[in-house]
Amino acid sequence: MSSIAPAEHTATHGGAGPAPVPAGSRRGLSRGALTMIILVAPSVIVLLLINAYPLVIAALQSVRNGILIVTGEFVGLANYVDVLTSPRFWKAALFTLIFTIVGVFGSWLVGMGLALLLRTKIPGNTLFKVLLMLPWVVPIVVSATAWNWLVATPTSPIPALAAKLGFGELYFLADPTLAVITVCIFKVWVSFPFMMLMTSAALASVDGTVYEAAGIDGATRWQQFTQITLPMISRSTYISWILMTIFCVNDFPTIYLLTGGGPVDATTSLVVLAYRTVFQDLQTGPGVAIAFMMTLVLVVVSTVLYRQIRKVDIA
Repeated sequence: MSSIAPAEHTATHGGAGPAPVPAGSRRGLSRGALTMIILVAPSVIVLLLINAYPLVIAALQSVRNGILIVTGEFVGLANYVDVLTSPRFWKAALFTLIFTIVGVFGSWLVGMGLALLLRTKIPGNTLFKVLLMLPWVVPIVVSATAWNWLVATPTSPIPALAAKLGFGELYFLADPTLAVITVCIFKVWVSFPFMMLMTSAALASVDGTVYEAAGIDGATRWQQFTQITLPMISRSTYISWILMTIFCVNDFPTIYLLTGGGPVDATTSLVVLAYRTVFQDLQTGPGVAIAFMMTLVLVVVSTVLYRQIRKVDIA
């Protein structure tokens, strides 16, 4: 017992004992964290109000039969039922699906191909990068005007060239099938620079020694691409898919400026249909209901792709 007492005395009064607990750690939040919350809170509240108020108003309008300036009576889910039973809605949904799939994967394939090409040492590499960014940088009004000049009439350059090659008169914006193809190609042309940038940034983070080691082991270029490049840039790929899906589903100007949703609603997407329903047909409830269903689909798709990103991070 006598040998324990001095040890306790030394541990209590000497320098070898546990450090005293700071007074700030006994509280839930430190003074610095509380100060940060106070400073950030006004901005967060303002942002929530800016985003929450229109969302609440839109939700109320989707369950009423009013117009832009009149609230109307409460009709419950009748607007959603009318939309879901409308052939026009499902036609627009089908085009939106095609437009989104082609826009996302078409621009990704073109962008990734160009990103891989620009990694090689070719003359004027920097100049090519700048020129390839033009479809994304140029205002969409200018791009749509240029494409209208190229394909709008039988005397436009591309239809005239097709006629000389023996394809006959092609009406790219008047024929429903050709209009869908033209709009999808236009979307890929406008969007591939974004995918090229995303892929280039991801490729820049891949260590070149990995390819050297794979080459020494006898891996072919295709094996290096499928077994090294794609897995190592998968996280950036999923992020770009999420963003491009949102861009495509919500893309109003690309479609409306080129075809206006025609001919015979062949290129009418859900966002164009929502615009027409609200601002041309003056049916606010059904139009906002379409927008809410679009949002729900985007949330589901984004969640699925985000889970893939988490799996990549875990791996």
